[in-house]
Amino acid sequence: MRFNKYIVAFIGILGICQISQAQVPSPGEKQNKGIVLKGGTVHDGNGNVKENTDVAFIDGKISFIGNNFSDAEYSVINVQGKHLYPGFILPTSPLGLVEIEAVSASSDTYETGKSNPEVRSVIAYNTDSHVIPTVRSNGVLVEQVMPQGGLFSGRSSIVQLDAWNWEDAIVKENDGQHLHWPKKYYQNSWTNPDKSLQTSKSYYKTVDLIEQTLMDAEAYSMAPTPNVPDFPLEALKGIFQGTEKLYIHVDEAKSIISSVKLAQKYHIKDIVVVGGADAWLITDFLKENDIPVLLTDVHSLPTREQDDVDLPFKRAKLLSDAGVLVGLTHSSASNSRNLPFYAGTLVAYGVSQEDALKMITSNTATILGIEKQFGSLETGKSATLIISEGDVLDMRTSIITHAFIDGRTVDLNNKHEMLYQKFKKKYDN
Repeated sequence: MRFNKYIVAFIGILGICQISQAQVPSPGEKQNKGIVLKGGTVHDGNGNVKENTDVAFIDGKISFIGNNFSDAEYSVINVQGKHLYPGFILPTSPLGLVEIEAVSASSDTYETGKSNPEVRSVIAYNTDSHVIPTVRSNGVLVEQVMPQGGLFSGRSSIVQLDAWNWEDAIVKENDGQHLHWPKKYYQNSWTNPDKSLQTSKSYYKTVDLIEQTLMDAEAYSMAPTPNVPDFPLEALKGIFQGTEKLYIHVDEAKSIISSVKLAQKYHIKDIVVVGGADAWLITDFLKENDIPVLLTDVHSLPTREQDDVDLPFKRAKLLSDAGVLVGLTHSSASNSRNLPFYAGTLVAYGVSQEDALKMITSNTATILGIEKQFGSLETGKSATLIISEGDVLDMRTSIITHAFIDGRTVDLNNKHEMLYQKFKKKYDN
């Protein structure tokens, strides 16, 4: 028995040692001295490129953008020949809520049931996730943490990706509700020879349930506050009072129109379409109603057999050319590290390089309502930015050497880099 205790103790110590070797990097310390980045090429996120420009920041805010900055109290980093960009923003993501997507025990992205508007995703956000540093090292520094599952899946919050805990990470808490609109049409499985579109038998019943929820929630929001609150309806108040956005996850053109009109029927004004595979077909409607679109999964297949095989790469340009505000996101937590490269794909299909950059910086910041702090390099805004040796939208040339969040230096080490160095050493020898 005593021998077994020693074995258990040894295994426990061994496990602790392994865990300690695999810890995520510690958050950076608060900026206590000014920093000036000298002589870089600044891509400001608003479509402008400024050569040989200095960017200075102190107390977490950008204090100067221009030429010939001089202040002996600032630390100097020479960035000549390098490129400066705003930190990228990842909207509607489960990053921090799931560790290994194939292992359900590591996922905390949703609650059971069809309607959970009272769910707050941010309290489950894991700042110690090993996935976060891999995404951060590619320039993604701000994220909207989104719950999943059901129709009303709950509230998202916006966080920065370098913090000890979720409270420290918060940029904007409870920024919006997420409604997952049902699919009206579906196709049979690949084994069924009938490839025609089928109409969902539960579609209209589900839409009726959504409308009843919105009707009850609007009435509740206008009534005096009860002694005992109805927590689901209480959580929906913000979308009627204008303090929170309604993110509608929907792809089909007719369903986009139906969902937006239903929300407007109950006087919801701040609406964002997420997914939007067919949004390019109804640009006049979206523009007329001032509805922005967060396109999901640029690297995907067309939804219909008759569609152009390159359509997923062209949607952003079709929407942008029509005057619709477009941002990019990705449904996978781990693959979201490639967000800048998805934007780079759009460049190959007609979007200008700076416009593609806007779709992961200033456009997304405007859609999420954080444009006064993030999304572009301007004096007075948060010093949340990255430095790259090459074009950050091109995986062949993107080498990010520095990152700052609110002026703090971010450790860019991550598990991918650690494993690369480990096995490089093995096989180089």
